[in-house]
Amino acid sequence: MQLLRSLLFTTFFFAGTLAFAVVVLACAPFSRWHPYWIVPIWARAQLGALKLLCGLGYVVEGAENIPPGNHIAMWKHSSAFEAVAQGLVIPPQAWVLKRELMWIPLFGWAVHCMRPIAINRKAGASAVNQVVSQGRQRLADGMWISMFPEGTRTPPGQTRRYGISGALLASQTGKWIVPVAHDAGDYWPRRALFKKPGTIRVVIGPPITNTLGRDPQEINADVQAWVETKVAELRAAHAGRTP
Repeated sequence: MQLLRSLLFTTFFFAGTLAFAVVVLACAPFSRWHPYWIVPIWARAQLGALKLLCGLGYVVEGAENIPPGNHIAMWKHSSAFEAVAQGLVIPPQAWVLKRELMWIPLFGWAVHCMRPIAINRKAGASAVNQVVSQGRQRLADGMWISMFPEGTRTPPGQTRRYGISGALLASQTGKWIVPVAHDAGDYWPRRALFKKPGTIRVVIGPPITNTLGRDPQEINADVQAWVETKVAELRAAHAGRTP
């Protein structure tokens, strides 16, 4: 039965995302900036359907740690969940994403209207420079930057080297980094149709404020240490064991 529920949600997810793309493209010519207002509506609908069909809800802890102004959010990336949830948790933002997503008909065109930072992940230093230069522009326009420093989804219990671009952007601009941890990978695994019922915990950490002029490697180490430690705590808590 849970597999059927998961299949129904997946159908809704793609149909809802297609509808989202159509609305964005229809509204884009009439929007002064970009039709970001539709993102929270889409995200709320998707996560509501996830709860209704799969019994998989979520809670957000630490929302008081989101500072005024616009900064840089760095999320653990282990599921498709966080790609949706960031539209509700963080204010209007520019997403750092792989450029291949922009090539998807309708959806990619709609995402383009959101002014993301679309990078070639194999481009090395030029991709880092792109995040920094376009990130400066988005920050100057009052947008947040939301990114997955691991670059791709990692299975629960694993991590990858955090990319340097977000930390470098913070070092050059003095913007704070808000780390976000969660245990979504244990309920909605990467590339898996089956969604487990339960409650995903999303934890927003204290912002890292001492960024201006600091070594980006040190900033990254602070972010990764907090995120990975918190993820381990979350996974241990719902598994009923000590981390």
